[in-house]
Amino acid sequence: MLNLYVTSSNRKEGKTFITAGIAATMQSLGYSTCVYKPVQTAGIEINGFMQSPDLTYIKTIDPYIDTHFSYLFKSNLEPLIASELENEPIDIDLINSEYNRITAMSECTIIDGDCGIMSPLAAGVQTADMVKHLQVPLLFVVTPRDDSINDTLLSIYTAQEKGIDIRGVIINNITEDCPKNLLTAIPRVIEEYTNIKILGLVPHLESGFSPEDLITGILNGIDIESVFNVKIEKLEL
Repeated sequence: MLNLYVTSSNRKEGKTFITAGIAATMQSLGYSTCVYKPVQTAGIEINGFMQSPDLTYIKTIDPYIDTHFSYLFKSNLEPLIASELENEPIDIDLINSEYNRITAMSECTIIDGDCGIMSPLAAGVQTADMVKHLQVPLLFVVTPRDDSINDTLLSIYTAQEKGIDIRGVIINNITEDCPKNLLTAIPRVIEEYTNIKILGLVPHLESGFSPEDLITGILNGIDIESVFNVKIEKLEL
C-alpha cells in the first residue's frame, strides 16, 4: 500500500493543492487512489448539507478519486476548539478504524491534514500523535516565504522527536517573481538543519488551470518515487 500524510506548518501553504495533484497523478498512473481527511474545519453548508471544501476541490481535479472524512466542523478554528464548540469530541480510535478500512480498499491513500502537526485534536493528543499512531509517513508542503523556515523547522523537529517517518519537503507555489536567493536559501537551510530532503519544486499555476496542467506540474516538479518510496514502472518508460 502507498500511504502518505500531507501536512504544512499552517493553512496557507497549499497542501490540499499538492494533495490533489499527487492523488490525480497516482490515479493517472493506474493506482486506485483515495484521499482521506480525518478532520475538516471550515465546512460549507450547501442546500442544507455540510460539505468538505477540501474534498470537494479534490473532486474537481479528478472526480474518480475516492474521498472520505470522519469529522466535519463548520467552525474555522483549530480542530480541538471547533469540536468543543460544536459538541462533537474527536475520537482517535474512530479515525484509526476509518483509516484501516479505507486503506484496505485503495492502492494509494493520501491523508490531507487540516492544520499543522502540533495542532491539538483531543485532550492530550496532537495531530503528530495521530500520525504516529497511524504509522503513516509525512510529506511537508512549504511556500517560499520569509517566515516559512522557522515554522517548517519547528514542525519537522516535532515530527522527528515523535519518531515519525518524514519522506521529504515540497516547495510549492513558486511564482516567477520569487526572489532567487529566497528560493535557494529555504531548501538549503531545511536540508542542512534537518537532514530531510527537498523532493520537489512546484510552480504557481494561474487560475483556470486544467487537471492535466496540474498533473504535468507534479510529474515535472516532484520526485514521486521518493515521495512513496517505490519504483513506478510507468515513470521508467
